[in-house]
Amino acid sequence: MSGLLAFLRTTIGDITGDPRLSGAATIFVGNVIAAMRPEAHWRVMADGSREVGSRGMTITVDRLIEGLGEADDGMVAGLLTHLEEWAGDEPESPILPALRPVPSGRATELFVRPDLVSPVYRGVGGNAINYGNRWGSDSPPEDSYSVETHSERFEGLHEVARALIEYLESTYDVDVSREPAHAADVSMNADEVIDLARLTPRDPLAAPLTFVLTSSPGVVVHAGVLHDFPFPICGCDACDETAESEASRMEELVLGVAAGGYGERYPVGRKKWAEYALFAADGSGSRSGAGPRGAAPAQLAAAEERLQAVPDGWRPWPLRGSGTSTRVSAPGPA
Repeated sequence: MSGLLAFLRTTIGDITGDPRLSGAATIFVGNVIAAMRPEAHWRVMADGSREVGSRGMTITVDRLIEGLGEADDGMVAGLLTHLEEWAGDEPESPILPALRPVPSGRATELFVRPDLVSPVYRGVGGNAINYGNRWGSDSPPEDSYSVETHSERFEGLHEVARALIEYLESTYDVDVSREPAHAADVSMNADEVIDLARLTPRDPLAAPLTFVLTSSPGVVVHAGVLHDFPFPICGCDACDETAESEASRMEELVLGVAAGGYGERYPVGRKKWAEYALFAADGSGSRSGAGPRGAAPAQLAAAEERLQAVPDGWRPWPLRGSGTSTRVSAPGPA
């Protein structure tokens, strides 16, 4: 692998300048990585990027190829060390089949995102910032990874989250609770909580959702029993996310869960990681992840017991029937 990366670094300018050559290099490098472990596999993400790896590690090969031109010797050495450790690690046993929940629920009405205000944001020099396409085809500057400007551009996520909650209440047979204690559902550190709601389907084999709206501004959604999903996932200038792009991710998660396209597993392998897989309700994409969970032993034990009942994924949420009303247990925080 070291020889291959060394060759690519000396020829990367010619490779990335030719789309066909770049595509071939991406596939070749990915196949070399996949050959390092018997359970490694390819996966195409919703944005078209290609990943290769296993539960213990995944690498977005497209980004690896793109980054080689600017990578220094230390970065390449670190990558090689990471790959060698991954290749030499003991394989997970048994190797479980991929978690592929099938979204089979069909809502009576489609969710319509509220119109989001898109003000013009300006940089230090007064020029308008084209968020979402700020860097074009270039890599973000190094110092942009530690800077967050105009985080207020994500305020619209609160509006989208509240619209999703209202939509779920009116469409599905759920119990809704706004008890402040539900903020503890989110295991990650959250900024000041300004609103929240836990929605629990009236089918114990369907995954609950907890929405936590924070002052950052942002939203964290806890799906099922073990996984948190932040929106935005990163608000730094380098990542260049927008309220619209993050709203799309949040809608994919929430509507996918309600449609039965979400699954979780715990414990996975000898490291006892937690795993999730999400398939969009409309079949437009999928994502998955795995990693350690720092929850309390009692919470992990309860999650393990509950997930045994849904080994292939959580069920679709039951649709709201005629005459059925949702139950709100308490007002939300101010």
